Amino acid sequence: MAGAAGVNDVEDAIVRAHRDEWARLVASTARRFGSLDIAEEASSEAFATAVERWRAEGIPPNPAGWLSTTATRRAIDLIRRENKRDSKHREAMMIVDDEPHRSVGVIDDDRLRLIFICCHPALAMESRVALTLRMVGGLTVAEIARALLVQESAVARRITRAKTKIRQAGIPFRVPTAKDLPERLSGVLAVLFLIFNEGYLATGADTPAMRDDLTAEAIRLVRLVRTLLPADGEVAGLLAMMLLIEARRPARVSSSGELITIDEQDRAAWSRTLIAEGHSLVRERLAAGTAPGRYQILAAINAVHTSARDARDTDWRQVLALYDQLASLDPSPVVALNRAIAVAEVDGPHAALAIVDGLEGTLSEYHAFHATRADLLRRLGRATDARESYDRAIRLCGNAAETRYLLCRRDESAVRPPASEPIRSTRPHEEASP
Repeated sequence: MAGAAGVNDVEDAIVRAHRDEWARLVASTARRFGSLDIAEEASSEAFATAVERWRAEGIPPNPAGWLSTTATRRAIDLIRRENKRDSKHREAMMIVDDEPHRSVGVIDDDRLRLIFICCHPALAMESRVALTLRMVGGLTVAEIARALLVQESAVARRITRAKTKIRQAGIPFRVPTAKDLPERLSGVLAVLFLIFNEGYLATGADTPAMRDDLTAEAIRLVRLVRTLLPADGEVAGLLAMMLLIEARRPARVSSSGELITIDEQDRAAWSRTLIAEGHSLVRERLAAGTAPGRYQILAAINAVHTSARDARDTDWRQVLALYDQLASLDPSPVVALNRAIAVAEVDGPHAALAIVDGLEGTLSEYHAFHATRADLLRRLGRATDARESYDRAIRLCGNAAETRYLLCRRDESAVRPPASEPIRSTRPHEEASP
């Protein structure tokens, strides 16, 4: 190592390494040792050790390699501390080598393989999602709770139950075979969707407004799933939806760090390459003539938005028809909330507010509910009620750029907008219930 590094340099290096290497480190350690508990604990201890050692000895030339070696040593120590058999000791020692990883099955990617393993059908769907977001997505319990709209304690219990189930039931920690993939696919796609959503508008006081690493990784993994299951419509739909949302990323945050909603974005800044690929996938699914699933419908909704040259050209009746179709497949409160935005554009804010008010019992802790309600109230000239809803949205919001946007809208809420002004939801037409 080089000489001792400054505190800020070490902190930056640790944050960067955790962002870039956590999932790979957990996945590779899990592959070597066949235990999720050992993989997570060893990886966590490796990062904790890095904080101390890098500050004293300097940041290593190859942080990823340093972390891998340290995690492997910690895993061996954990096995010994748990009083495993001598054969386990020998087995652990034998797998500590510097040879490059070789293909070990149909899924030749550590992280994607781990996702399929965590999404074993013996686990409840809610446990599969929470476990995989933690182990592979690297999200904290708090971030997962916000993504799933549940309490942190519930997330912690789900993760613990999933690990216990894997251990006690003897669920094999092996590479899924080709026949295993379809039955695990729904959980895998749900996880990748939530990882993408977290990157799309990241939560946490010390995180950037958007986490490009998460959106890029989610897209990369969905592309890999598509190579495994090229004929699956929902895989194609999820990829199309992600591409069409990612295409708009350059226009989503202002130079001052404020969120820019879709109706106000500079459409010239959108990636035409990603939009073309997304539209091609949507057309491919339409040509297939099969009944679409939720991801294909969400992709079609985004295709309508990205087809309009100007926000005023958006075909809201088509958007509403697609949301009607989605609601028949997924009658969740979040889908109903997003559908209400389309209703406001077709039938007016009074009709939309009636729908939104009916969701308060289930979405009272969801900031987007209060933000959407606030904008409807603002359009109806109910300034005091609008401000109260903006305040609640701000208190619940976990994204800095979104918070700045909501603060600005709240301050403007005393001014009644034109009746034709669109509803400015911060996450319109993109997020379905987890």
